[in-house]
Amino acid sequence: MELIHRNLAIGIHDALQETFFEKNKYADKVIERLLKANKKWGSQDRAVVSEIFYNIIRWKKRLEYYMGEGVKPNNIYKLIIAYLLWSKTNYKKFEEFDGIKIADILTKLKKNTVPTKAIEHSIPDWLAETLEKELGDNWEKEMTALNEQAPTVLRTNSLKTTTKELISDLSDEGVVSYPIKNYPDAVQLEEKKNVFLTTAFKEGLFEVQDASSQKIGYFLDVKEGQRVVDACAGAGGKTLHLAALMKNKGQIVALDIFEWKLAELKRRAKRAGAHNIETRMISDNKVIKRLHEKADRLLIDAPCSGLGVLKRNPDSKWKIDQDFIDRIKKEQQQILQDYSKMLKKGGKMVYATCSILPSENNKQVEEFLKNNPGYKMIKDEKVMPSEGYDGFYMALIERIS
Repeated sequence: MELIHRNLAIGIHDALQETFFEKNKYADKVIERLLKANKKWGSQDRAVVSEIFYNIIRWKKRLEYYMGEGVKPNNIYKLIIAYLLWSKTNYKKFEEFDGIKIADILTKLKKNTVPTKAIEHSIPDWLAETLEKELGDNWEKEMTALNEQAPTVLRTNSLKTTTKELISDLSDEGVVSYPIKNYPDAVQLEEKKNVFLTTAFKEGLFEVQDASSQKIGYFLDVKEGQRVVDACAGAGGKTLHLAALMKNKGQIVALDIFEWKLAELKRRAKRAGAHNIETRMISDNKVIKRLHEKADRLLIDAPCSGLGVLKRNPDSKWKIDQDFIDRIKKEQQQILQDYSKMLKKGGKMVYATCSILPSENNKQVEEFLKNNPGYKMIKDEKVMPSEGYDGFYMALIERIS
């Protein structure tokens, strides 16, 4: 990895400035726009820009320590230099780097120690405290895993192809991939590639979906012909998996509070050849009330802190705080309470989050069951980031009366 083209350094600088200092700008979208705007960059240039951009976001707090100051809109080149020195990345001395004193940075790097665990793992102080309180001694192991780059995992669309065929089709297009043991539909890429340009993608043979996330569809235990409600469908990654597991038979009602997410879901469903999905926007409580006791299966993929997916969304640790987590926990409790009424007696639901905090996961389910004796837990599972993929929690709950 080396940074030897000035226009790449400027691109990284501008993308970091946008991510850190502009409202509601998320790293994945910022980098997507940057790469789209620079069509002349080759695949090697794109890889350099993406990797440096994401690593700087990931290690921001640690890099601030090496810089001796917090990141500000006018010192982002210093932040980039701190990263290049720390990661021993070969770089050219562009004019943008003029006047940056690197001696102090090098002195700190030579010491090879940092003063706190929060700086070591590059997370806000409050988050280090929360993780330690909730996960005990395991928190550092999980945080180490969350600071690694996420692998690219695809979910084979079984409505159109098989895992074996998909691997072969991708190979024909120069994309090397392999199956993952115990994940029937998952295919992992050997190295990062822009799979959205492949014919296989355009033909709807796969979706990009982390292996842990793929567990949830199976956990819900759907059957062909059932009526399934996906209550927080978003852009529909899990909805499409459910459609495939149901072989397009039965009905899936995909709900969300955002119209644009449901529009994206419709577009994806068309490409995937998933015909049994109906989208409904939750504009008021009536939408939920009309579905009371109508669902054989219910998926509540609840809004959460997202701490289980920091591998792929490292900027979110700088955008949330303890207040946000406290608010989201109230929301989770409310959603469980209101949405669970859509389940028929004898029906099953999954409460899932992409968080690793027990207070958002099993504690929420325990609280719900304590207040709702008509429901019982069948089983639950937590998937930790140290297992190699995203952190997730899922609980399978049956309505008994």
